[in-house]
Amino acid sequence: MITKEATAAAPAPAPAAPAPPRPHSKRPAWDEVPRWQIYLPLGIYLVFTMIPFYWILLFAVRPAGSTSLVPWPMTTEHFEKVWTDRGFGTYFQNSVYVGLATLVMTTLVALAGGYALARFDFKIKRVFMLALLCSQFVPGALLLVPLFEIFAGLQMINSLGSVIIAETVFQLPLSIILISNFIKNVPYSLEEAAWVDGCGRFRAFRIVVLPLLRPGLIAVGSFAFVHSWNHFLFALMFLNNQHKQTIPVGLNSLMSADSVDLGALAAGGIVAAVPVVIVFAFIQKWLITGFSAGAVKG
Repeated sequence: MITKEATAAAPAPAPAAPAPPRPHSKRPAWDEVPRWQIYLPLGIYLVFTMIPFYWILLFAVRPAGSTSLVPWPMTTEHFEKVWTDRGFGTYFQNSVYVGLATLVMTTLVALAGGYALARFDFKIKRVFMLALLCSQFVPGALLLVPLFEIFAGLQMINSLGSVIIAETVFQLPLSIILISNFIKNVPYSLEEAAWVDGCGRFRAFRIVVLPLLRPGLIAVGSFAFVHSWNHFLFALMFLNNQHKQTIPVGLNSLMSADSVDLGALAAGGIVAAVPVVIVFAFIQKWLITGFSAGAVKG
């Protein structure tokens, strides 16, 4: 039997030895990296990227015949030349019309097709999705001959409608896939709750689902607009009248076999680039959100 005296005389347990310190990692944390190691590569990349833009701006605003690397004195003669003498005002209007019409048609058709793929099951659904994916490997040049024959039979050659239809057909596969994946991210229970409240399918889609698709619709619409704005091949093949041409074809007309007017070409390039830059500056947040959300499910 252990007595109180024996218990009191027992030695106290030794304190635990402190844990050995962790060896410091040789790789510094991000907040410990010197700032110049971050800013220097970014600065070099920025300079390398901005040099072509400065070069085209230099040719556009300096007087003809000048070799100065500083755009001073500046002039607008090149812009006036391309806008009035070379018909870029008409080309700009045609490009805006083609771009907006392609945006609307592509978005509406892709919205209907994407909803069908996301919400309905049918026998050839996987085959149809595979066909949409495979169509992305077909270059637009291979479509010129069949499209030209179709438009010639419909008497649509030299009409902006032919370019709009061709651009829409070319943009639809990717747009349908993106919209379909985006609709899959919207819970189906939201539509079911709207049906219980008395809404039909179309009204439930318009009230409940459509507002949630805004980033995806902006992404698809902007992608269709920019592609149709910059596309050269369809406008060149289907439009023969100079008053029906678009900006990419107008830029090509500034280059001849004997000489190139660099000032006018640079001014035309800025006229073609500024609308696209403005569009992306306003919608970049929606564009990134739309493409990332549309790529979550498949």
